[in-house]
Amino acid sequence: MARTTRAPKTASARRPAGARARPRELVSIIAPIFNEIDSLPELLRRVRAVMESGRHDWELLLVDDGSTDGSTEAILALARSDEHIRPIVFARNFGHQIAVTAGLDHARGAAIVIIDADLQDPPELIPDLLAKWREGFEVVYAVRAEREGETWFKRITASVFYRLIYRITDVKIPLDVGDFRLLDRQVVETLNRMRERHRFLRGMSAWVGFRQVGVPYRRAARAAGVTKYPFRKMLRLAINAVTGFSYFPLQLATYFGFVSAGLSGLAIPVVVIMRLIGHQAFFGQATTLIAVLFLGGVQLISLGILGEYVGRLYDEAKGRPLYVLRQIPPPTGGPS
Repeated sequence: MARTTRAPKTASARRPAGARARPRELVSIIAPIFNEIDSLPELLRRVRAVMESGRHDWELLLVDDGSTDGSTEAILALARSDEHIRPIVFARNFGHQIAVTAGLDHARGAAIVIIDADLQDPPELIPDLLAKWREGFEVVYAVRAEREGETWFKRITASVFYRLIYRITDVKIPLDVGDFRLLDRQVVETLNRMRERHRFLRGMSAWVGFRQVGVPYRRAARAAGVTKYPFRKMLRLAINAVTGFSYFPLQLATYFGFVSAGLSGLAIPVVVIMRLIGHQAFFGQATTLIAVLFLGGVQLISLGILGEYVGRLYDEAKGRPLYVLRQIPPPTGGPS
């Protein structure tokens, strides 16, 4: 008699939509690390306290993004003494978003939590994220209801950034939401097929859809060290967000063109009238210079915007890997 075989069930297949997660399912926690040696012991202590009081198996993926302060050695030492920790070590610094991507590539859990290692995102919120996941939501993002330890400049620029992105992008990205979130296995498998280099994971998580819900929390000040997101990196992240999810910058050139043409059309009768009444002061070198500089500036801005998009196409065409690993986590390591 012929025997029929069944394909192995994935974690997402075992959990029907809207059903509660089975006890002892694996939860993966991803923490990108860049020079966070002072925060690592407290991060591990708080994550362990939260996860061991719950009903899930867990693994903590520490993704070292080319640290130079001894974080790499500390991560490897922690992994040797704790089976829950899986180290992922980059050959050099590739950036925060790529570090999160590497964690998603190697995470094995039915639910995957992304959290910063500086403890501004509290591990104690993870049970709340898991509770929403067990209700059937595939994406549970943490909403920053309060932000402590940040300068007024950071608060204002962050507020402007989130609202600007919300208005001009094609995908409605939730306001005041960072990378701190829980993703279902099915969502992660979808994200892992999206291999663009200039990544904005908050936008990508919104783009894939699924059932999403927010959980408010108070964002604390850094536990130790200094911010790894200076203004230059924040600006680059904002550019990635806009260019990755909107054609609005390209449309600006068209808008400027219509405005310039409209102003020129309005100027024609003014010039004719001024000429007829014999007013010659209007036709000066200063006026001509201002007009030329204005149009030249618009053209250069338009060229720069176009170059930003073309440069991204060039990066994609090269086909290089998103990251290079120096230390690869064993596929069978950690708790089962």
